[in-house]
Amino acid sequence: MKKLITPVSRTTLLTFNVVSLVFLVGCSTTAGVVKSTANTIDSAENEITNVSGVKSTADAAKSKAVTPAPDTSFIKHSERQKKRSDMPFQKVWIKAGFELKDFNKLMVAPVNTQHMLEMDWLHQASSANWVGNVKKDIRELAKYFRAQVVKEFKKDPKHRFTIVYTHQPGKPVLRMELALIQIDPSTPVLHALGMAAPYPGTGAAVSVANQRQAAFEGRLRDLRTGQIVATFADRDMADIGPLDVTKLTWYGPAKGIMDRWAKQFVQVANRKPGEVVTDPTPFTLMPF
Repeated sequence: MKKLITPVSRTTLLTFNVVSLVFLVGCSTTAGVVKSTANTIDSAENEITNVSGVKSTADAAKSKAVTPAPDTSFIKHSERQKKRSDMPFQKVWIKAGFELKDFNKLMVAPVNTQHMLEMDWLHQASSANWVGNVKKDIRELAKYFRAQVVKEFKKDPKHRFTIVYTHQPGKPVLRMELALIQIDPSTPVLHALGMAAPYPGTGAAVSVANQRQAAFEGRLRDLRTGQIVATFADRDMADIGPLDVTKLTWYGPAKGIMDRWAKQFVQVANRKPGEVVTDPTPFTLMPF
């Protein structure tokens, strides 16, 4: 497989990241950042180069770069969840006997943000005004996630599910219940707040200049019985690319990750028996 990055483009990427860091946070350890970022890119480059097959590359790359998020109380009996080779999510459980084909209507509940508000880094921030703005952003991100899921199902050319907004007693309706449980702030933002970076728990292939991970948990509920018939969870990260200083936000590219999840929900809903829905490679090494 042809390598996706050249020495010239890698140098360009490293230079851009270092200059951005110095500009944004007054970093005085440029040499350390260069060395760490170079090692990160070398590791990720080797992973992409040496793995054969599209599915193997995607699965291996994500497994290498992104570990599953810790379980929260949103999903009871989370220990039942396992990684399935035919699903793009890191954790999945499906109730025995459940048949997705028995349902053609879907309700998408407002996205839960309780666990986002419990993130350690948010409580360590000293600025009350900044924390207030972050909480507002979290509410907006939850609305965005829900809207994207609804949008993707509505524009699905196969029309697998009809989106409904009100409970229909006795009708075969599934309710998708989602929770945002993690969005890591970018490292420049942490530096600006006087906090340590990189943020703990990130994968080896995440850019040192900008942490870009997010995680969700989800449930499917049969509204006829009120029972949970499936649970699923995933942590993912966005593509590594140049740091756009004009659009820097604490949540970085989280919306792009949510867009990918929304599309995957539709793909899973439409998959045929035995069909495999793969996860796209969670990052590329193309700097431009």
